[in-house]
Amino acid sequence: MPTLLFEQPDGSRSTLDVPEGTSVMQAAVAHGIVAECGGSAMCATCHVYTDPADADRLLPVSDDEDEMLDCTVAPRLDGSWLSCQVVVTGELDSLVVRLGRSNDEHHGHRRRRPGRSPGRGFPPAGGLPGPRGDRR
Repeated sequence: MPTLLFEQPDGSRSTLDVPEGTSVMQAAVAHGIVAECGGSAMCATCHVYTDPADADRLLPVSDDEDEMLDCTVAPRLDGSWLSCQVVVTGELDSLVVRLGRSNDEHHGHRRRRPGRSPGRGFPPAGGLPGPRGDRR
């Protein structure tokens, strides 16, 4: 069974054994992710960060996920994913998943202004460095 390491915004970490076929969102609900749409890629409240170096271990972002990542409460950065769209496989064993601010901490979503590009880098507080490159 793959193990995921969840890192909270305050830097605290939890390790969780996750059955293959489970979405990261389903596994992480107990660790602070709010998932208002129940895993349908409709609300972006389950936005998480991974080490950009792990991008090759994850499937590419779908068009729907890409659009929703522009609507997240926390900034979109390299390593941004919707956890409802990441299905756990053996390939993801030992993946570090950083939780951003959840929608219950901020009311409503903020949209990026037109013409503004997504952020680059990784969240600063205890973040995992390294550019992933653009997935588009």
